[in-house]
Amino acid sequence: MGLSLSPLALIVLLACLTAFHQCNGNPFRKNNPFHHHHHPRFAKHNYRDALTKSIMFFEGQRSGRLPSNQRITWRRDSGLSDGAAMHVDLVGGYYDAGDNVKFGFPMAFTTTMLSWSVIEFGGLMKGELQNAKQAIRWATDYLLKATAHPDTIYVQVGDANQDHSCWERPEDMDTPRSVFKIDKSSPGSDVAGETAAALAAASLVFKRSDPTYSKLLTRRAIRVFQFADKYRGPYSNGLKKVVCPFYCSYSGYQDELLWGAAWLHRATRNPTYLNYIQVNGQILGAAEFDNTFGWDNKHVGARILLSKAFLVQRLKSLHDYKGHADNFICSLIPGAPFSSAQYTPGGLLFKMSDSNMQYVTSTSFLLLTYAKYLTSAHQIVNCGGTRVTPNRLRTIAKKQVDYLLGDNPLKMSYMVGYGPRYPQRIHHRGSSLPSVANHPARIQCSAGFNFMKSQSPNPNILVGAVIGGPDQKDRFPDQRSDYEQSEPATYINAPLVGALTYLAHSFGQL
Repeated sequence: MGLSLSPLALIVLLACLTAFHQCNGNPFRKNNPFHHHHHPRFAKHNYRDALTKSIMFFEGQRSGRLPSNQRITWRRDSGLSDGAAMHVDLVGGYYDAGDNVKFGFPMAFTTTMLSWSVIEFGGLMKGELQNAKQAIRWATDYLLKATAHPDTIYVQVGDANQDHSCWERPEDMDTPRSVFKIDKSSPGSDVAGETAAALAAASLVFKRSDPTYSKLLTRRAIRVFQFADKYRGPYSNGLKKVVCPFYCSYSGYQDELLWGAAWLHRATRNPTYLNYIQVNGQILGAAEFDNTFGWDNKHVGARILLSKAFLVQRLKSLHDYKGHADNFICSLIPGAPFSSAQYTPGGLLFKMSDSNMQYVTSTSFLLLTYAKYLTSAHQIVNCGGTRVTPNRLRTIAKKQVDYLLGDNPLKMSYMVGYGPRYPQRIHHRGSSLPSVANHPARIQCSAGFNFMKSQSPNPNILVGAVIGGPDQKDRFPDQRSDYEQSEPATYINAPLVGALTYLAHSFGQL
């Protein structure tokens, strides 16, 4: 059938084709609150592919009995008697990085950030939403077990020092699976506050799809937060030999109490938590000038989260948090007054030499989330007279994610399995040792170090793993022994899931 167009229609069509992004690029896109964020319609990166892989990575970190739909198939069941040392069931959860210990503090933070990624951007995730929810549920099922007894949280399984003296597959683990807990006599408001935040944030993720599970998470979050608040102290006091220097709580527990209360406020809408924040915010460090957001320090995250209540829900009493959030944003803007962030010559945000990429992903997520809140409220950031628009924040976040995916001096993707060139020798026991399928016989504790020291690429590809990344001069040696630069971690990936979702959507890839 021939198609005839009037001369006027032809002119309009030609005009549209010449400047197709002005006609919204893809004529079939639905109108939605995200589409006017001006990105060119052509993307150098396949953010959708990176998103799929960033979530798949969590399957490679699973502990416990693996399900039949497991996609990272070189892994097998592990840690099936975890908890037995204290007669509790602690099977499941995640290994946080390249070893075989289950650390509750970073696992809870990972859960909070995966949940926040879904809360803010899940509506754009399409087919990946189910995978993201499964990644969250693998963690929350474990956190529910770890908090099953009132005023007690089992915060670690495995002795890190003994675990680190072996190079073993999780499936072969024969180091002690010691269990460590906090309780009234040995409190840990930091890990308890973070666990409450994780359960509360996840309750929002499952609110519609599984209301019964969501209510269970909310009830548990409330109980865990009461414990965190009532019995105060850092968990690294009582458990110093166990959790330090691995996940020592350096920033104290005040940030987690504010963060936990902020999440409970958002999840329950109970005025008790708003009141708690108003009364305790200043004491808990709401206005402290620190600009590092990660598994240890939640101040910045709490500021951004609470600014939403002011910006979008118009809660005037939280007005100050917009200012606190702006201070953080201004610290990142190169050349703006109060700018304090350091960048590598290639443009990567550089906070510290050990696992720097966790700050890149968490900051990118906060930039995109704050841009969303500002857009909803028709607001901008004022940095000492410099106007900073939401789109500027999105541009900075995109540049960071693009660097991570390969736009850097080495043309190296720091996500395993993404792009033509990525790290081959990551610091990860399971990935670097032959798989159980290829080598069914046990590989003993010290025998594994032959593989660790080898220069050969890892035999098992831990798809989607994002590692510590380059140094402050953009250099990356790709050495397995270099855990600062070559080790992946769940909390590096968790906020990246939200950032990649936004970018994939904004370039019409989802």
